[in-house]
Amino acid sequence: MTLMDEIVINPEGTAETNNLMTGDSYLESLNDGREIWFDGERVKNVVEHPAFRNAARSVARLYDALHDPELKDDLTTVDKFGNRTHRFFTPSYSADDLIKSRKAINIWQRLNYGWMGRTPDYKAAFMAQLAEGHSFYEPYGENALNWYKKFASQGLHINHVLIDPPMNRGKGRAEVKDIYVSLDKSDDKGIYVTGAKMVATGSALTHATFVAVNSGTAARMEVGRDEDMALVFLADMSSPGLKLISRPSYEMRAKSPFDAPLASRFDENDAVVVFENCFVPWEDVLIFRDVEKTKGFYASSGFFNRFNLQSATRLAIKLEFCIGLMIKGTQASGTNNFRGVQAAIGEMVAMRETIWAMTTAMVNDPEPGIGNSVVPRLQTAAACRIYTTNAWTQVRETFETVLAGAPSFTISGVSDMHAPELDHIINTYYQGTNVEGRDRVKFFNLVWDALYSEFAGRHGLYERNYAGNKDQQRLDALRWSTIRGDINSYTGLVDQCLSDYDANGWVHDRWK
Repeated sequence: MTLMDEIVINPEGTAETNNLMTGDSYLESLNDGREIWFDGERVKNVVEHPAFRNAARSVARLYDALHDPELKDDLTTVDKFGNRTHRFFTPSYSADDLIKSRKAINIWQRLNYGWMGRTPDYKAAFMAQLAEGHSFYEPYGENALNWYKKFASQGLHINHVLIDPPMNRGKGRAEVKDIYVSLDKSDDKGIYVTGAKMVATGSALTHATFVAVNSGTAARMEVGRDEDMALVFLADMSSPGLKLISRPSYEMRAKSPFDAPLASRFDENDAVVVFENCFVPWEDVLIFRDVEKTKGFYASSGFFNRFNLQSATRLAIKLEFCIGLMIKGTQASGTNNFRGVQAAIGEMVAMRETIWAMTTAMVNDPEPGIGNSVVPRLQTAAACRIYTTNAWTQVRETFETVLAGAPSFTISGVSDMHAPELDHIINTYYQGTNVEGRDRVKFFNLVWDALYSEFAGRHGLYERNYAGNKDQQRLDALRWSTIRGDINSYTGLVDQCLSDYDANGWVHDRWK
């Protein structure tokens, strides 16, 4: 990996190391021999392959921003080890730190208009906490700390795979060892694992994958039965025996930016990760055959609290983009002054403000995290998770209702724009209200790509399911509120009301 190695002096006079990748060094780092399969062939160079090329360059743009003199102070900070890193890549120690981290997330996400969910700051929600919580992983605590240092100092892009393939889920995990990730063997060099995980969003463009189980699966694991599957580790994407099997590429299918301005550069290709006797060195192992730690790390890591801050900040920006689309779309159709249309737009504005208010609550009302860190309050993060994963369905329904068939009133593709015979027709019959025909077609192609295309359909699926299945989201909210005493407080309020009266009337003199 080609990285910067720049030593500067900070105002306190201590040495500061800047090894953060640039866009070019990030792209170069992906050419490492990783095994990615697409359309029946092994991808030779992911950075140049038409299925991944532009998405890779969209991520590279984020790394370049870290070195932009106008953005550097807002995007980066120096961690306690002297490494300059993205603000969300290191733990927060105060509400002010969380506020600044949200701003850094906000700046990055505006570079892709909120359309890339698994940018490097997503997994930073977990990796940053290893700086304070590495001792949880003993006897592999040193591995955890070393991974934090490597991750933060270089700004690595890491994906995760937590979900087992959708088969035989009614059985105990140990009964599906031929499919789910399981230990083959171990020796003095490391461990060997076999099995599959889904769905590794954007994994082709990452440096490593974090492998574990989600909260629902972990809760069903049993001591004495599931030790061979009680594993938490990181695997370099070029690890022998690690394969990515990608879904179709919407980027590759995009004929031009004019036809698909979002899909052609922001498609985070999802993949199934397959491990076939994959070797993982001991230094990359965090938990080994320990069921209780495998069950406990998710709740204690701070990941849940922090990833909801990142995802909600991103979605707020995505909603801003869609509000802008709706306003310009109704203006082009001449319906923007209709009462019902304005009400629909107002509801979208309120949704955006609700999500942003939740992030404000998360950064201003934190709770103690691991060590000296603070993290967003767990119950607030759980509520935000439920609201945000339902929001996108409502946004899509609003577009389908308000804009109706307007986005389908278009041409077959960008080639029609270059046909002299169609020039007069497009300018005359495709025009909108105060919008020339060519500009209207261009705009509604963007609307189509955002809300109606196959790329848009994938985003609908992502927004609803990226944080876990519907029931698990609600079960987690209930369980954590129960554990923390909220539910007893709620029922206690009812008990207090019941104690105010009985069959003989009011108990307290104030109402007699």
